[in-house]
Amino acid sequence: MNLVPVLREQIAFAHNYTARLIDHVPAEDWFRRPTEGVTHVAWEVGHIAFAQYRLALERIRGRRPGDAELISDEFVAQFGAKSVPDPDPARNPSVAEIRGVFQRVHQQVLDELLELPEAALDEPVSKPHPLLTNKRGSLLWCAAHEMMHAGQIGLLRRLLGHAPLW
Repeated sequence: MNLVPVLREQIAFAHNYTARLIDHVPAEDWFRRPTEGVTHVAWEVGHIAFAQYRLALERIRGRRPGDAELISDEFVAQFGAKSVPDPDPARNPSVAEIRGVFQRVHQQVLDELLELPEAALDEPVSKPHPLLTNKRGSLLWCAAHEMMHAGQIGLLRRLLGHAPLW
């Protein structure tokens, strides 16, 4: 059995679940934090896009010249692993920009996974990561990582007064 389509399906499932959650968050709530020092929806979505790029593209095939069109270095700095959510909309990309990167990166991942040979899954990743050593692990963590952040978005939605979605 070829595992690549299963991994692709898991990544798509997580993305679609997240997209459903954020489709029901009004733009005016994207930068709201329920309490000081807590994250916000905009950061969560930007971080998911950043992580999907790193886990399912950069660590699988390395960085490519066209990647700056998918996700800029500024975006990576704003939403990267060591970044801190900034609640000021003026110091963030717009909701439309964040959603655009979220969608572009995801579509590129789906497109490139169509061409990934199963034998590549056992290859080491191109950039070290503390939780994984090979491409299979990177793709598995990509889907799991997004679901973890989707849970945070779900909790933020509730704390901001929105009804749960199932």
